[in-house]
Amino acid sequence: MAALGAAIGTGNIWRFPKEVANNGGGSFMIPYVIFLFAWSIPILLVEFNLGKKSRKGTMGTFTQFLGTKKTWMGAWLTWISTAIGFYYAVVMGWTLRYAFGSITGSVSFHSVQAARDSWEGFLGSPFLMVFFQVLAIAITSVIVYRGVEKGVERVNKVLIPTLFVLLIIGMIRAVFLPGALDGIAYLFTPNSRSLFNARTWVSALAQSAWSCSAGMGMAITYGAYTKRKSDTNLNTFLTGLGDTTIALVAGIMIFATVFGVSASPALAEAAVEEGGSGLTFIYLPSLFGEMAGGPIIAVMFFLAMAFAALTSMIATYENAVKNFVDAGWDRKKAIRTLTVGMLVLGLPSALIILPVSGTPMPVFLDNQDFVWGLGLIVSGAFLYYLVLKYGITRFRNNIVNSRYDDIKVGKWFDVLFRFVIPIELVVMSGWFLIQTLMAPSEEWWLGGTIGLGILLLQWGASIAGLILLSRKVGPRMIDQQMNIDRSIDDDIDILEGSPHEVEGIVEVVEQEPD
Repeated sequence: MAALGAAIGTGNIWRFPKEVANNGGGSFMIPYVIFLFAWSIPILLVEFNLGKKSRKGTMGTFTQFLGTKKTWMGAWLTWISTAIGFYYAVVMGWTLRYAFGSITGSVSFHSVQAARDSWEGFLGSPFLMVFFQVLAIAITSVIVYRGVEKGVERVNKVLIPTLFVLLIIGMIRAVFLPGALDGIAYLFTPNSRSLFNARTWVSALAQSAWSCSAGMGMAITYGAYTKRKSDTNLNTFLTGLGDTTIALVAGIMIFATVFGVSASPALAEAAVEEGGSGLTFIYLPSLFGEMAGGPIIAVMFFLAMAFAALTSMIATYENAVKNFVDAGWDRKKAIRTLTVGMLVLGLPSALIILPVSGTPMPVFLDNQDFVWGLGLIVSGAFLYYLVLKYGITRFRNNIVNSRYDDIKVGKWFDVLFRFVIPIELVVMSGWFLIQTLMAPSEEWWLGGTIGLGILLLQWGASIAGLILLSRKVGPRMIDQQMNIDRSIDDDIDILEGSPHEVEGIVEVVEQEPD
């Protein structure tokens, strides 16, 4: 549930529909499903098992497997997750605002235009944007402060089932709206113009990774907390498939609603082409206005959506905090430091709202989503490099498959990492680069020469900073690991118990890396 909670979030309900709308509907769905099995699940499989083996965060794991010179690669995974968290807290604030607005009546459900006015009015209020951003960060920090078992696990056991039930209710109501089938057809009908566009495929790869948290280091962090006897392989598949199921349910609900509440198919298609965050925060309130007991369902839904955002924010926090602790920080100090950073570095996403064609848009937030969403492809490349250096078949036999897994990973893993994933990396990157330069987007912050330059500048600055940081932190992590190994040896020497118990512990220690 914790892993599902990290994966399932507003990325399924807010980001997935807007990416579908921006990339041709059904044309997006084809590569999205392909990359689920050819990218996201294999990457998650590597991450979960790395964490389970190393018992460390991303930096400690890369240090342990590749040495201190590659610590920065592990830091990149955590940085991607944290950078996403800067603006994700703002999106979580939106869901809290709409939950509160549903209770007080300050969010309108009467019509599409009234819902649009509510949304644009909210974007135009810096005070409300920052207030709900701060509230989102405060709630997250308190839960993480309580720890993994008392905070993270208890919350997820309640929130994830609640979200799923409310999504099903919303989807069932949406598909019975007049014109809803046109929306479902849009979601699942490809067109050649978008299908053969590089941006569609790269966006699908990034969305699959973003939604499943593949390459964010979440799975490494949660894997470090799992029991040795946990069936990691089964949990990986459940995480990827469960996340995609939620995305499909949310997609059907959103697009059925857009076509169902629009006055004509032409207006519905215009709304879809507009895309953006309004698909969720304009058309869903309109759906609730069509439902018996709509205001009550709206309160429940937006609270559940806030819960979904919360579970992902928890994973973002825990990912970063784990690395701080591995570097010798006190856990509570790490949480306080991260909380301040989340607030300060997330403020531009909350405050920089610019008019685009007369409509206010969160331009800075959209740019950050573009930059760090594609950054997950770089994360996947680093994890591929780790597996390649360790030895692909050796990694599958020694790290992925254990005696406790009911699902044994076969040679398909070797084929994916030896051939498919490197081809994906080279072809997708090259194709996207060429088309971006040849056919730049009118939205300069999301593409074209300017957008690409902004992306590379942020990536380059981040990598340079992470390399400098890792030169100080990497050796410290090696020293701590040596102290832990010596402590284990001492504990075995003085252990009181039966010979069988001692032999069991020795067996576990001997299976660990030096």
